[in-house]
Amino acid sequence: MNPSLKALLAASLIALSAVAGAQEQVVNLYSARHYATDETLYNGFTQATGIRINRVDADDAGIMARLKAEGSASPADVILLVDAARFYRGEKDGLFLPIHSKVLEDAIPANLRAQPDASGGIEWFGFSTRARIIVYAKDTVAPGDVDTYEKLADPKNRGKVCIRSGSHPYNLSLFGTLMEHMGEQQTEAWLKGVVANMARTPKGGDTDQIKAVAAGECQIAVSNSYYLARILRSDKPADQAIAEKVGAVFPNQSSWGTHVNIAGGAVARHAKHVDNAVKFLEYLASPAAQNYFANGNNEWPAARGVTLDNPALAQMTGGKPFKTETIHISAVGRNMVQVQQMLDRVGFR
Repeated sequence: MNPSLKALLAASLIALSAVAGAQEQVVNLYSARHYATDETLYNGFTQATGIRINRVDADDAGIMARLKAEGSASPADVILLVDAARFYRGEKDGLFLPIHSKVLEDAIPANLRAQPDASGGIEWFGFSTRARIIVYAKDTVAPGDVDTYEKLADPKNRGKVCIRSGSHPYNLSLFGTLMEHMGEQQTEAWLKGVVANMARTPKGGDTDQIKAVAAGECQIAVSNSYYLARILRSDKPADQAIAEKVGAVFPNQSSWGTHVNIAGGAVARHAKHVDNAVKFLEYLASPAAQNYFANGNNEWPAARGVTLDNPALAQMTGGKPFKTETIHISAVGRNMVQVQQMLDRVGFR
């Protein structure tokens, strides 16, 4: 083969490879969700759209640190995080790209997504919610003694409360919303009362708090709802024994409603496949995906009009809707610094 023909063939192969690469449909996902059932969710998106997902799994802090380190060179297209406080921090750090999507704006309530920027673009959306509930020992605590968050600080509950670290985002989000309802001075007094009522120094995760109630180490605990739902759905004898001993209250049904937090998503600031990223977020708001959230990880759908079919969640609520607070979820971020200062002052570790 003469050199000129060989060069022409090589050039043709390079061109064909470039076209094939350009035609490949992908979306690069950085995810802080670590639930086995999400695999079905991702496969459903690829089957529906033909867009392949490349996924990097890490915790929320690791993802945000990586995005900052990578800067404009980041390959990330979509970011999945849990907890509104983390979304607020990512928004302030400039990690997300504002997008315009009528599909998402019609599906996700305004209080469960970022507030629009000057152009009307929205930086993040909640796709599922989890309630911050109070779990209690059925043989020693009356539901009426824990039917509000305020009662966690009531002297009658002295020495009864188990809770994870105050600085954990789940608690920071709860405390930030309570500050919206009660004001700074009353919130700090409440935090001081909760510390006084602790049965032990904060440690472990939410499941550990539920187990501590069942074991008699404390009598009242604060937990995200899906941790208890997992126990209720379990066929393990140890979990079934826990479920027999504990009850759950959705606090503040007679006032502002139970605090709910979100798991959600955003398009990365330097996304290379923006259209595919938006399609992925729109898919997460679809009824099929919303049902994966509800049944796979025992979360409530965030999208409007999605029917819930989860026996554990129905058992926890008595099969009835519960009242949730309606303040904008980003309030937790605005109040975070003040809340952390309060925690230091009252000795809430």
